[in-house]
Amino acid sequence: MLFNSYIFIFLFLPTVLFGWYGLNKLKKYELAKVFLIGMSLWFYGYFNIYYLFVISFSILANYTLSHLMTLSKSKLTDRIGLIAGIAINLGILFYFKYYDFFIDNINYIFHRDYALRHILLPLGISFFTFQHLSFIVDRYKKNVEHCSLINYATFITFFPQLVAGPIVLYKEMIPHFEDLNNRRYNSRNFAKGLSLFVIGLAKKVLLADTLALATNFGFEQTYFLDTPSTLLVVLAYTFQIYFDFSGYSDMAIGLGYMFNIVLPVNFNSPYKACSVKELWQRWHMTLSRFFVNYVYIPLGGSKKGRLRTILNTIIIFVLSGLWHGANWTYIAWGTMQGLLVVWDNLALVGIKGNKEKVSAKYHIPRWLGWFFTFSFFNLSLIFFRSKNITYAFQMYKNLFAFKNTGYIYKLAANLDIPELYVIKQAISLMEPDMLSIAYVVFFLAALAISAFILTRKNSLEIVEENNYSSKFCWYITIIFVWSLISFSQVSTFIYFNF
Repeated sequence: MLFNSYIFIFLFLPTVLFGWYGLNKLKKYELAKVFLIGMSLWFYGYFNIYYLFVISFSILANYTLSHLMTLSKSKLTDRIGLIAGIAINLGILFYFKYYDFFIDNINYIFHRDYALRHILLPLGISFFTFQHLSFIVDRYKKNVEHCSLINYATFITFFPQLVAGPIVLYKEMIPHFEDLNNRRYNSRNFAKGLSLFVIGLAKKVLLADTLALATNFGFEQTYFLDTPSTLLVVLAYTFQIYFDFSGYSDMAIGLGYMFNIVLPVNFNSPYKACSVKELWQRWHMTLSRFFVNYVYIPLGGSKKGRLRTILNTIIIFVLSGLWHGANWTYIAWGTMQGLLVVWDNLALVGIKGNKEKVSAKYHIPRWLGWFFTFSFFNLSLIFFRSKNITYAFQMYKNLFAFKNTGYIYKLAANLDIPELYVIKQAISLMEPDMLSIAYVVFFLAALAISAFILTRKNSLEIVEENNYSSKFCWYITIIFVWSLISFSQVSTFIYFNF
């Protein structure tokens, strides 16, 4: 089920809120959690009931391992439980997400003809698998205690973060559910959550989905693009993926607040970063946290010399790329990010006025650091979005060919959205030859508006600092209604694919 759908907003959400607070009002606390689990499973299995078997099996398997660790009386048995948990979770993820990719490469390298299974990827499997893994590792380290099956199922299935994060830790979610004060309706939290949800919805529906019309066409027409159209396609995708994923995170965190549950921040204005390292401290923060705590530090982190630190950094970014998808383009993207972070860690060039006390031979102004960071991230996203490596290199070739064939007019014509209908009809009647130019102007305006929004305060800052004046309430109401009207162009979230 999509957050940006009528069934979610007008049926699912009111039902689950009413049932949750109603049962808690009657002091049926455990029943309230069972009800929330059931509604979350409906949310998850809405598109395909097959998904429910996968997530249910993973919950029971990991809960059983946790219980066996409780019965264990030796470190060896605990270690066996840890290894089994890692093997089961990564095995499930490998089968559903990477099996065909692995077999396809085996066929290519060894000239075999093993059949591909074309397995349907369960929604959000990468996200809830990492939550399973974090729990099993924390159980092994004795950072969390064994819990009831109801609590564990609540932790995994809580619908706001189930299919696209944030990636939550058990110890930062369940205590909120256990606090009976959070079982009562809180108007302040609800208003905060509703505002965040609407802002995130607008990011997705009004900005990301509009830019997607151009980026989807552009990346399908890779071999026809000229330099200006390639540049604008890449820039549009950079804005699209941010508004799409940060919009989802805003909605997820907002929904959490409606239940008095505080989910971790996932984005903190990443495009304001002045280094790639800083960008990754601001982008998909819960994924970065997972890889640092559960991969980078166990590998030795930065405590085993410079070469080992470089290797560990490259490893976690390659794994991050592979986590995003079973394609060499994601591995290339992750490797590129890792190399850029290694460059930052070498501290050959520093940023003037940077709070971090890093000695560097050369220093550049913050604006130049931002320019290089934003530009390199744009270039890396060519790998991220392209269907394969060949198409990615063609995009780079287009970008640096410095040719202009006027393809930008065909590209911009794809932004034919309902909001432009009256303007389009008026231009068609008065100056039909100007219609193609009008689309280009609108495309450039959409990019300019996106860039301007990214220089302002982010969603959490807006909500935290607002006193809910009548002006702010009108603003929220208008963009909510506008978003509802735009549902006719609804699309799934980019990170649903991961």
